[in-house]
Amino acid sequence: MKMSLNGALTIGTLDGANVEICEEVGDENIFIFGLTTPEVAELRARGYNPWDCYNGNAELRQVLDMIGNGFFSVEEPERYRAIHESLLRNGDNYLLLADYADYIVAQDRVSALYQDQDEWTRRAILNVARMGKFSSDRTIQEYAEKVWGVKSVLPKPNQAD
Repeated sequence: MKMSLNGALTIGTLDGANVEICEEVGDENIFIFGLTTPEVAELRARGYNPWDCYNGNAELRQVLDMIGNGFFSVEEPERYRAIHESLLRNGDNYLLLADYADYIVAQDRVSALYQDQDEWTRRAILNVARMGKFSSDRTIQEYAEKVWGVKSVLPKPNQAD
């Protein structure tokens, strides 16, 4: 949210804060990829196996092998081994591998839009303009009232004296 407040165009799955960001900025000003909540539930019910993703996508397999074999940390080849293990041997709890191919497609859309600097700038400005709901002033006031039960002594914006 903080990045969107500063004009960033979000790329992410449709969960958590991204749901709210999407509602505010519009589908055309955010890059959503990956499984939906019902699709995640369905995949888990069928029995998700990250090895299926690994074996079914040569590019993903190459990336994971590079991570597991120390390519990105030659002087400490075991440094990122835990990532490899978490994704393949420990079940990929967040289904990251299931979203990989869709992420690549979304990243290609980001890259293509970035080439059109006028459109990128237009969308970045729209993100800033539409993210006012997430200002810290509103958030703190909402927490004060709903979580802590504190009443404001100041008038709310746009209220008559």
